[in-house]
Amino acid sequence: MEFEVVELDPATLKVPPTDNFGFGNKFANRMFSQKYSPEKGWHDAKIGPYENFSLPPSTAVFHYAQEIFEGTKAYRRADGNINLFRPWENMKRFNNSARRMSMAIVDEEEHLSAIIKLIELEHEWVPSAPGASLYIRPTMIATEPALGVHASSSYLHFVIVGPVGAYFKEGFNPVPVYISDQYRRAVRGGVGDAKTGGNYAASLFVGEKAKQEGYSQVLWLDAVEGRYVEEVGAMNICFVYEGKKIVTPPLTGSILPGITRKSVLELGNDLGYEVAEEPVEVNQMLADLKGGKITEVFGCGTAAVIAPVGKFGYQDEEYIINDYKPGPVATHLYDELTGIQYGRIPDRFNWTLTIDVN
Repeated sequence: MEFEVVELDPATLKVPPTDNFGFGNKFANRMFSQKYSPEKGWHDAKIGPYENFSLPPSTAVFHYAQEIFEGTKAYRRADGNINLFRPWENMKRFNNSARRMSMAIVDEEEHLSAIIKLIELEHEWVPSAPGASLYIRPTMIATEPALGVHASSSYLHFVIVGPVGAYFKEGFNPVPVYISDQYRRAVRGGVGDAKTGGNYAASLFVGEKAKQEGYSQVLWLDAVEGRYVEEVGAMNICFVYEGKKIVTPPLTGSILPGITRKSVLELGNDLGYEVAEEPVEVNQMLADLKGGKITEVFGCGTAAVIAPVGKFGYQDEEYIINDYKPGPVATHLYDELTGIQYGRIPDRFNWTLTIDVN
């Protein structure tokens, strides 16, 4: 891909923060963007200033939610260089989401090359503080200015980046999770396995209700029977049985195929745990918690990496997990995964791509 790199006025550049990163509310000086039309294909590719868009009120994305996004991170290594973690998987999933949403696909290698160049230009925004990283958000929106329910003929693809700290205020400490027995996030055969904003919009109502009751996240059940566990918040979910076996629900079409989820299954197997993708029925799961068969529960995703669950709230009853402490399996996986991501331990899986900025 050939793209223009716009020179920015040094006097306008923001200085990267060194602490108090928050999550998703600070952004670097530059962004990547390109446009699509049937006549030109992808064109006007550039890395320019982080700036506002001007779009007509009739733009399709505002009315029919035809949009997708990705989430990945860049990690500062001890030698000063920067690691990306399995970015090829994110590029592939971006296109899978595009196909499901009837959008134009991008060249995956060119997409990754643009991200690498953007990080090279903005490498000072990759934090060195422990546990911090640079969040990378590729996005595509429908830009045809016309009403009427149909796939847009034009698109805008852009990538923004910004430093982030811990996703949860609790950090690696366990979070309380509310099990929704009435509302559903996604249905099999729908768009639950695409990374599109509508899935997250559907979660907001219950998410806000859960926060009012003191919970950090919502555990979603399947939309057909309301019995089988699917996702927790914006993450995949894993259960540890008797400290030995890691179980996560299978990808049925309503669950996002998480890259951290995939890594947990591969890493867990490598570390000697038994790993399985099996249906988890909510009442049996809660009985197994009470009986001590399930010893740990954790969410996994790009934002939090591994997030231990300290308790479930379900139908006016609370279920405490592992005395509300991080369990040994979740801690083991977290240390190994973050060790690979930050380059603290050897990458025996070839999961990382290192960007030399020294």
